Amino acid sequence: MAFAELREELNCSICLNIYTDPVTLRCGHNFCWVCIDRVLHTQDGSGTYICPDCRAAFPERPALHKTIALRNIAQSFQSEQEEEATGGIFCTYCDSSVPAVKTCLQCEASLCDKHLKKHSKSDGHVLMEPTTSLENRKCSTHKKMLEYYCTEDSTCICVTCCLAGKHKGHQVEPMNEVSEKKRTKLRNLLEKLTSKRGETEIQVQNLEGQKQDVKKKAVGESERVASLFRDVRKDLVDLEKKVLGEISRQMDQAVVSVSNLIQQLESQKDELSREISRIEELCFLTDPLTLLQERESEKYHFWGDDEGGNKDQKRDSKFLEFANDLDKNLISMTLHTGLADIMTHLKEGLHIVEVSDLLLDINTVANYVHITSDLKTASYSSNQKHPELPERFEDCQVLSTRTFSVGRHYWEVEVSKLGSWMIGVCYPTIGRKGDQSYIGSNDKSWCLCRSKSKKYHYSVMHHNKVIHLPGKPSVQRLVIYLDYEAGRLSFYELCEPVRHLHTFNAAFAEPLHAAFYIWDEWVMIKS
Repeated sequence: MAFAELREELNCSICLNIYTDPVTLRCGHNFCWVCIDRVLHTQDGSGTYICPDCRAAFPERPALHKTIALRNIAQSFQSEQEEEATGGIFCTYCDSSVPAVKTCLQCEASLCDKHLKKHSKSDGHVLMEPTTSLENRKCSTHKKMLEYYCTEDSTCICVTCCLAGKHKGHQVEPMNEVSEKKRTKLRNLLEKLTSKRGETEIQVQNLEGQKQDVKKKAVGESERVASLFRDVRKDLVDLEKKVLGEISRQMDQAVVSVSNLIQQLESQKDELSREISRIEELCFLTDPLTLLQERESEKYHFWGDDEGGNKDQKRDSKFLEFANDLDKNLISMTLHTGLADIMTHLKEGLHIVEVSDLLLDINTVANYVHITSDLKTASYSSNQKHPELPERFEDCQVLSTRTFSVGRHYWEVEVSKLGSWMIGVCYPTIGRKGDQSYIGSNDKSWCLCRSKSKKYHYSVMHHNKVIHLPGKPSVQRLVIYLDYEAGRLSFYELCEPVRHLHTFNAAFAEPLHAAFYIWDEWVMIKS
C-alpha cells in the first residue's frame, strides 16, 4: 500500500488526523474515541444515533469498542512520522545529514541514493524503508539478522539457528519468499474481504431501503386505519343522533296522544260533574209530578249502565296504554340496521372478505369422517360407508365445496381441545389415496397441524417439509387468511391479542379449496 493510501486509511473521518485511541461502531467504521464520543453526545435526546460515515442508525447509544491492532498501527505510523519530522533517518556513509532512502538489514546501515547505487546487489543484502529499529530484527540468541522462517515452529530465525541451533533439521525457507507467499495470500484474502464488504454494503443499503419502505407502509397503513376510525366515529355519531331522534319522535307522539286523551277525559269529567249536579237537584225535589216530568238524558242511561261504562273504561285504558308506550322494536331495528351498515362499510375499507358460505363437500369426505347436516362440522367416527366416488379421500380428510382463485378472504375455524388435526388449503388436483394425499405432504397443499406426538404443539407443513412453531396452543379458535394474488396464506390464534402463527408465501397456480384432516376429535367451520 502506498504511503498516501496508508495515511488515508489511518485518518479519522471526523478530525482528519491519525487515529488517537481508535474505537469502532457496530457498523464497522472507526473513529478517535474523543471525536465519536463528542458526536454521539450531540445526538443525545434525538432518539436515534447516526454513524458519521455510513449513516447507519442505532436506537440506543452504541457501545464503543477499542481496536487495539489499529491503535498499534496508528502509533507506529505516528512514531515514524515524528521521527522523520525531527530529523529523519540519514545515510550512514555520508558526512553531512543526507536523508536515507533505504536501510540494509545485512549491513545494518542506512543508504542515500548515491550509496545505494554502489551497494551490493546480492541476495543476502535485504533492503527496506529507512529505519533505526534493527534490534527487533536480530536473533535474541545469536545476535544475527533474522533471515529465515521455520515452518515447523512458525518463527523467524537467523542462519546460525538453521545450521547449529534448535531449529537444525527443520523445514526452513528464506523470509523474503515466505513473506511474499504470505503477502500473496493476504492480497487474495483482501480481495475476498473487499468483495465481501462490497456485498455487505449492498445488503445494508437494500435493508435500509426495506426499512424505509416498511416505515412508509406503516405511515400509510396508520393513515388508512385512522381514516376508517374517523369514518366509524362519524357514522356512530350520526347513528346515535338518528336513534335518539326516533326515540324523541316516539316520545313526542306518545305525549301528544296522551295529552289529547287527557283533554277528552277532562271534558268528559266536566260534563259528568254538570250531570251529577243536575241529578242531585232532582234528588232533592219533593214534588212527584215535577220529578217524573223531568226528561232523562241518553248519557244518563249510558253512564248508569254498568256494561256500557265498563266497556268505555276498558277502551280508554287500552288506548292510554298504547299511547303511553314506545315502539322498542322499531328503535332496535333502526339501531341494528345502522350498525350493520357501519360494519359493512368498515369491512369494505379493510379490503378483506369473511367467507360466509364455506361448507364441507360431502362428496370428498372420507369414510371415517362424519359431517353434520349443516355441513359445518367434521368429526372422526366409525365407518360411514359413503358411496365410492373418484373425488372421495381414502383417509380422514374433507374439502370445502367452494374454491378461491382471486381476492383476499378469511374464515374462522374452531378445533377440539384435544386430538390431532390439520387445517389449510389445497388444489383440486391433490391425490385422494396414499401418503401423498395428506394435506401438507405434497406440493399441492399447505397446512397448520397439531399432533399428540408433538404434545399438541403447532407445526406447519408443505411438500412434506415440517416447521415446528414455538409456544403452545392457547385457544380453540383459529383464523385462516388467504391473499390469492399476493400468494400469502396465514394462520392466527383468536386470543387477546390476536397471535400470528405462520405465513406461507407461494405462487398459487390453481384454485384453492379449504382442506381439513381430523383424527379422533372434530373441527368446526365458524364463518
